[in-house]
Amino acid sequence: MSKRIAVIRVRGEVGVRRKVEDILRRLMLTRVNHCVVVDDSPESMGMVKKCSSYITWGEITPDTLALLVMKRGRAPGNKKIGSEEIESYGLGSFEKFAEKLCNFECKLSALKCLKPVFRLHPPRKGYRHIKKPYPQGALGYRGDKINELLKRMV
Repeated sequence: MSKRIAVIRVRGEVGVRRKVEDILRRLMLTRVNHCVVVDDSPESMGMVKKCSSYITWGEITPDTLALLVMKRGRAPGNKKIGSEEIESYGLGSFEKFAEKLCNFECKLSALKCLKPVFRLHPPRKGYRHIKKPYPQGALGYRGDKINELLKRMV
């Protein structure tokens, strides 16, 4: 069964190989603490794994996705997304939109006023180490623990 994956850029751009930089640009992760939500198709997971020394990722839950869209979702012009915008597209509330998105009943682009990149704060209490993989540091696959990191960054 397919899942939605949250991908967060952890490391900056100094010393990044050109190929990895191009992949990060295709994923729209141009700055540190930017987050995107992708599906776990082989194409997108291939891109994610090639950039694994600069990002962290894991499966996002509908609750965390609703919180992310509600708090950090932006429209063009850096305007906050309100519940009126979601209702005007016939998607219900933030929670219903996140549930539909996680069940692949709609795409993130269904909400036309929503930018695909979420600009987050640095995590409260910080990252452990940005050059080591997840159990000791911040990089790589986290699984469900990505939700805890996202809640610390929202």
